[in-house]
Amino acid sequence: MRTLIFLAFIATLSACSPGKTSQVDRATAEYDARTAAARKTPATPRPAGTPTPAQTPTATPTQPVDAPAAAETNTRKEAGEWAVTSIKGKFLVVDSNTVRVFMDLTARTPSGEAVTSPADFASHFLTAYVMYPDYNNRERLGYGNISLSAQNVNYDGNYLTLTFDVARPKDATNAILLTEFTETNSGTKARNDLTVRFGKARLSDRFTLYDKDGKPELRHYANAGDTLIIGDVNRTPKTLYGFRYQHDFDAASSPMNTSPRPVPKSLSVDSTLTITTNKPFVLPKEGLYYFMEDTTDVNGIGLVVADKRFPKMTRPEKLIRPVLYMSTSTEIGELSQAPDTKKAFDRYWLSLMSGNEDVARRTLKAYFDRVEEANRLFTSYKEGWKTDKGMIYIVLGAPDRVQRNREREVWVYNRRVNIPETNFTFIKKPNQFVDDHYELQRYIEYQPVWYPIVEAWRTGSIRE
Repeated sequence: MRTLIFLAFIATLSACSPGKTSQVDRATAEYDARTAAARKTPATPRPAGTPTPAQTPTATPTQPVDAPAAAETNTRKEAGEWAVTSIKGKFLVVDSNTVRVFMDLTARTPSGEAVTSPADFASHFLTAYVMYPDYNNRERLGYGNISLSAQNVNYDGNYLTLTFDVARPKDATNAILLTEFTETNSGTKARNDLTVRFGKARLSDRFTLYDKDGKPELRHYANAGDTLIIGDVNRTPKTLYGFRYQHDFDAASSPMNTSPRPVPKSLSVDSTLTITTNKPFVLPKEGLYYFMEDTTDVNGIGLVVADKRFPKMTRPEKLIRPVLYMSTSTEIGELSQAPDTKKAFDRYWLSLMSGNEDVARRTLKAYFDRVEEANRLFTSYKEGWKTDKGMIYIVLGAPDRVQRNREREVWVYNRRVNIPETNFTFIKKPNQFVDDHYELQRYIEYQPVWYPIVEAWRTGSIRE
């Protein structure tokens, strides 16, 4: 459904209180107990009857390794200047010689307030782009400035939005589009990289989810009962075949779980439907939907349809699930089997915080703010909190720097008190439902970093 680049995140994680050696040892022992009961590692799903994506074997070095910094994003900005704090992008094919780029942006003023005025944004930033053949090739295929005006910059209530067209370079079938936002006074830059394709376009290069006002939605999820449109820039009417899968996917396993991933399994189709592009339709039931132009195609458009509150999580029976990343298997079992889930959930948080309601309330809010943001950022064929990226984001917060190339994305954490620089490497994997499916490379060496942070959540020591 989307070809989204990584977001330059706006959330931050303050330093956790330094733990004593005994606390770390206790945390390690407790976490070992929590992870003793192995969970299923999430498999890459595929529609029944379609080919299985090729599995890419990866070597296992003794330490986490960094990736080539072909594209690098600093995700933390210093206070005191205008700054772009997040960028999310997608392209749609206009014709054989042009693609249209859509971007959702967040920015802040020197006082830290969100920028909501397109005029303010246009007056404080210059924007340009350059295209390269590949992440490892710096030959320029094309470049240009992007004029910011009321015609292409808007605010939709959540994001500033930018739209611009890019012409196809001569003889190019695809390119890496690097867009750069420069603050006019300080010269501080924020960059976004996006793979664009000019050749034979797949369905998700031509069509995407639109809102009722005709704006592309740069996400993989919708809410049950909402009026939806799958459209393109040319308003082309086309029949798409839809399949619904009712499947509850597993949450991400521990970063230290180095067991081989299971072979991907087929999903059983629960129901089918047909829609016409650029015409409104409603999906009343929750589930994973998959739309195809032809039932023999390998790629289509995947869409997670969740309840009305998503990406927020408010139902007690759903709230207990994301705490998996900071709970013991016994605790999760007790929460799942409790006759009154809400009361059990409240008792759980109070017991962790030694009965301190203020600490429990603050920690609960901080945790589920992360869960909500993970759902917004990383929902793919399953809810964002269940993904590998979502797990790391919930526990550790936004990375301090992101490095990316064609095959992988590396999150670098290097601004945490008493925690050494740590890299989490995500490998891009083929997936029929989405173009941006990544899997974490897991290492046992993450223990000294992971355990104390989990224990900080369990004791209310986390600071937002």
